[in-house]
Amino acid sequence: MKSQGIERVKVYDTDPAVLKALSGSAIKVVVNLPNEQLSNAAKRPSFANAWVLRNVVSHYPSTAIEAIAIGNEVFVDTHNTTRFLISAMKNIHQALVKYKLDDTIKVSSPVALSALQNSYPSSAGSFRPDLIEPVFKPMLEFLRQTDSSLMVNIYPFFAYESNANVISLDYALFRENPGVVDAGNGLRYFSLFDAQIDAVFAAMSALKYDDVKITVTETGWPSKGDSNEVGASIENAAAYNGNLVRRVLTGGGTPLRPHEDITVYLFALFNENKKFGPTSERNFGLFYPNEKKVYNIPFTVEGLKSYRDHRSPATGGEQRVSRGPSNGQTWCVASAQVGKDKLQAALDYACGEGGADCHPIQPGSTCFDPNTLESHASFAFNSYYQKKGRGIGTCYFGGTAYVVSQQPKYGKCEFPTGY
Repeated sequence: MKSQGIERVKVYDTDPAVLKALSGSAIKVVVNLPNEQLSNAAKRPSFANAWVLRNVVSHYPSTAIEAIAIGNEVFVDTHNTTRFLISAMKNIHQALVKYKLDDTIKVSSPVALSALQNSYPSSAGSFRPDLIEPVFKPMLEFLRQTDSSLMVNIYPFFAYESNANVISLDYALFRENPGVVDAGNGLRYFSLFDAQIDAVFAAMSALKYDDVKITVTETGWPSKGDSNEVGASIENAAAYNGNLVRRVLTGGGTPLRPHEDITVYLFALFNENKKFGPTSERNFGLFYPNEKKVYNIPFTVEGLKSYRDHRSPATGGEQRVSRGPSNGQTWCVASAQVGKDKLQAALDYACGEGGADCHPIQPGSTCFDPNTLESHASFAFNSYYQKKGRGIGTCYFGGTAYVVSQQPKYGKCEFPTGY
């Protein structure tokens, strides 16, 4: 993890060998109280105290434990442990209070998206009625009081796999796409990931918990699957996780919470070769056990500078832009599919307070023709992008722009490569 620049990790137990290995690394750690221990932690505060002493206090602060996940996807656990969850969370928290660690180590519980009654459209997001009073209201109140975030496991892969005939693969993989408008609030979504997060935000908002944050404790895409597991491939896994890294590290929230940065954990560090179930279950890993990458994606802002989402011709979208040789350069172009109003607003920003050089697209100038909104916006976006040194996040413009690695040319207008 140090060699890859990974700064946070979530583990699914409190294996002392793992926690010792992480000691002194400065890597922040989320540890887990397993589902099978929820009843003991709920019924016996003495158990919770002993568990925290043995598994947290004895390793902290040399191992930088920052949170405890109480159970995992408890609502889908066949052993009916839901009734123990809230008491277990409170008892573990009280143990942290006892050891004066409650300010630095937070307590939450990862929930699956199946805890929602509705997740589409995002604005209609709501929790399952049977879970609201016994679980979600007391849990969200606890999270509010302790300044903790709701942990959520989100997998666009499963939604796509089940609905590949109606969900665009590009939309699921954070690739350029026209977006999906939420009829309930008018917001346009350019990724299924953001839409699923906002469904959870909407569900919390319906219960008047707008102030509770979200941490995505699991998301990922399998690099291999059975023949009926639509979308499971190395190319798609690399695209999803690579583009997700870019989306998270360049900052910004979701359409519903645009200013809220979200911490995201990729599932999983390693392929789990002994896991039961379909082939995909053994192929969510980023690394093989020999530490080699399953596919090459970056995990740092620095690594993103040279990262490209390599889509195969079979899944590539046709671009109506003529290309020249790239020599490692990148350019920023407009998406024609986002709608004229959004594109015009982004163009106005780029040429106005953005400070782009828009003189060449004025009437009579070299790049006025072709006189289309797409070509003018592309020139302006690229001017801004090049002036900003092609920095991370400088080719976004509210989702109306994207980076290309071959030089665009609209008519006789050639795009500059730098200023």
